[in-house]
Amino acid sequence: MGASGGPVTPVPGRVRATPVDDERTGPGTTVLGPVEPPADLLGPDDDPSDPTAVSVRTSGSTGVPKRVLLSASALFASAAATHDRLGGSGQWLLALPAQHVAGMQVLVRSLVAGTTPVVMDLTGSFTPAGFAAATARLTGRRLYTSLVPTQLTRILDAADPAALEALRRYDAILVGGSATSPALLERAVAAGARPVTTYGMSETAGGCVYDGVPLDGVDIALDEDTGRIRIGGPVLARGYLGDRAATAGVFAGGRFVTSDHGTWDGPVLRVGGRLDSMIISGGVNIAPGPVEAALHRLPGVAEAVVVGVPDPEWGQRVAAAIVLSPGAQPPNLAQARALVTELVSARSAPRQLTVLDHLPLRGPGKPDRAAITTILTSS
Repeated sequence: MGASGGPVTPVPGRVRATPVDDERTGPGTTVLGPVEPPADLLGPDDDPSDPTAVSVRTSGSTGVPKRVLLSASALFASAAATHDRLGGSGQWLLALPAQHVAGMQVLVRSLVAGTTPVVMDLTGSFTPAGFAAATARLTGRRLYTSLVPTQLTRILDAADPAALEALRRYDAILVGGSATSPALLERAVAAGARPVTTYGMSETAGGCVYDGVPLDGVDIALDEDTGRIRIGGPVLARGYLGDRAATAGVFAGGRFVTSDHGTWDGPVLRVGGRLDSMIISGGVNIAPGPVEAALHRLPGVAEAVVVGVPDPEWGQRVAAAIVLSPGAQPPNLAQARALVTELVSARSAPRQLTVLDHLPLRGPGKPDRAAITTILTSS
């Protein structure tokens, strides 16, 4: 990749994110290296004219993690559609692990644009000071980065002038990996940042819906009965490595069948959350997403996750885990119930409110709902 040259024509190949541990990279570092998957695993699903370029591991939010097979054309279609939506190619900051699809796509977009990305040091943990230092190394005319909501929250909570100034330098900040609360977006915009929410997954070569609007070429259909989201278009993966049964189960009719439900608000897709995270309390189906969005409106609440925990009377009760902004006073359960009742419904109001120091995470920064359920069940 050139530092300032024009777009390049990538040469298709195959790479895989591989953990290494040596004196050059340090322990636990993940690097991208060439790999030739066994032919019996790819079989007839591969295409020599459009080879499977990347095997990327899912976060495991639907159970056992899988390896998603992404073709060169799917990766490049996603990168081109992203730049078209954002207003042109630019230089990227890689602030996410490259073994996950969101981080890997930062590298692919850079390759397509012919620019050199700046790689943030994540060997310790993400810090606002580290973000500011990495941003200072960017020299491009247009600047982009991709963050998860937890990273954006840390930058805003730190109130570090250098980190906030770095945030304002970006022409767009893609925010995805998990649901981004309206309150967090409002804080980011008030700080002078330009966040763009993304929805997508490894099976769609990363984010394929930006601010609720599908990228060019991406087609979204909703099941009439459940609202289940089905995604079509050139960004779709080829399937799962060595798992033809799973591939056949979710890649059907030229679409990827997600586990999420959504609704249309005019041309904007509203993602309500995972169908299997629906809480059934007293015979009523409760979607966690709207409840989480309401809890983010409480003063001092930086993060919120809502799950169902066993209850002898209700079957499941609505339980909320929250993380507070530095120095904030915790809200009480009555305040939380009153706000959710006002903004969502009385039946959706949480019956349990637990303050955590931090949320357990999985993958690139998604809340680990199974771990959170375990914590709230025992508290």
